[in-house]
Amino acid sequence: MADLNSLEELGNLATGEGQPAAAPEAPVHVQKLDEHGRAYATGKRKDAVARVWLKPGTGKMTINDKDMEAYFGRPVLQMILRQPVIAANRDGQYDVVATVKGGGLSGQAGAVRHGISRALTHYEPELRPVLKKGGFLTRDSRVVERKKYGRAKARRSFQFSKR
Repeated sequence: MADLNSLEELGNLATGEGQPAAAPEAPVHVQKLDEHGRAYATGKRKDAVARVWLKPGTGKMTINDKDMEAYFGRPVLQMILRQPVIAANRDGQYDVVATVKGGGLSGQAGAVRHGISRALTHYEPELRPVLKKGGFLTRDSRVVERKKYGRAKARRSFQFSKR
């Protein structure tokens, strides 16, 4: 009996009947907001982890209860934070509140940038292709290489002495 069923299935395949449905389309991204109308996202870079909330506003960025210019003094780090907003042509339209822990200033700036990018896609899903093309949604997976035994650091050898 099993042979007859398998023959019928083969016959259905030949005629095109009983074929599985076509592959599902790309996932539709929907807006994700909390009860206060904010978009939330987590960003990571090196050892730094940033929690980012995004809401419509005047473009003010607050990191760990400090203004962006006070927390990130270097202009390069401030530019890194503004990159996703400028790439999406939304400069001055959203207020950002972020808390960031771990790592150094450079890693923290990268983590906040990653979080802002993800929060933008939660608030406006149609911005996803623009931010994805700019590389803002990809988590930078480079981390510090571990120290090896018999070495001073990860790759640095101890000083060689001939005598």
